[in-house]
Amino acid sequence: LGHDAAVLVAQAGRDVLCCDQLIEGVHLAPGTAPARVGAKAAGRALSDLAAAAARPRALLCALRAPRGADERRLRGILRGIDGEGRRHGAPLVGGDLACASGPLSVTVTALGTVSGRVKPPGRDRARPGQVVVLTGPVGGSQLGRHLRIAPRLAEGRWLAERGASALMDVSDGLAWDLFRLARASGVRVVLEELPLHRDARRASRTSGRTARDHGLHDGEDHELIASLPRRSLPRLLAEAPRACRELSVIGRVVAGRGLLLAEEGRPWRPQQGGWRHGS
Repeated sequence: LGHDAAVLVAQAGRDVLCCDQLIEGVHLAPGTAPARVGAKAAGRALSDLAAAAARPRALLCALRAPRGADERRLRGILRGIDGEGRRHGAPLVGGDLACASGPLSVTVTALGTVSGRVKPPGRDRARPGQVVVLTGPVGGSQLGRHLRIAPRLAEGRWLAERGASALMDVSDGLAWDLFRLARASGVRVVLEELPLHRDARRASRTSGRTARDHGLHDGEDHELIASLPRRSLPRLLAEAPRACRELSVIGRVVAGRGLLLAEEGRPWRPQQGGWRHGS
């Protein structure tokens, strides 16, 4: 605290860096409890580290507060970031504060490491013949789970160790993120199963939308999508009760382009749903 920079002890492995923004009125409602704001801001960045199969080390925060902001609230946000980071081995080690008109904005940069000589997983590494798995059910996160992110860090490393070549965090809706994965890899993903969270069914009772629609498009689930060779599946499923209890096989990768919803028998289009900034 009070220094211009943080100096970290060197560790074996390659550095992994990512950053994520949280804007009041976009990612959460104004007036959300400061501890929740901080925890969510940290959780979003940590979830991106999970998608890189990385082990978290440290967090940085750039916080822009509206004019007249309550200092106690800002301190509470920073404590929330630090607390969530420390739970995963990545304390808040520095950052920057500013004041300007407009909504509260919090940007968290996460630093992690990935060990071993295997090529790290990425969005562009799904290959035809692979299967697609999901670490947990999706949909209905706005009923409260969007403020209680549980980064799948251990699961990400486990999936990479078991042969996952592609990994991605589900933040903008399962369908939209599967489409992005397919587009980045130059393949087609066929979605055959949709594990629905109970919140998707709860939300459908009052939203006028089906639970399936919530599962495909709600976003902020922060589960992980992974693609891996079919030969890896028996071992993965045998270990899942210990390593990732809610793991499910949701589809496969084939030659082609985009996302195919097997239940509908037609390609999915981006305009059908999901969260896209600026739209």
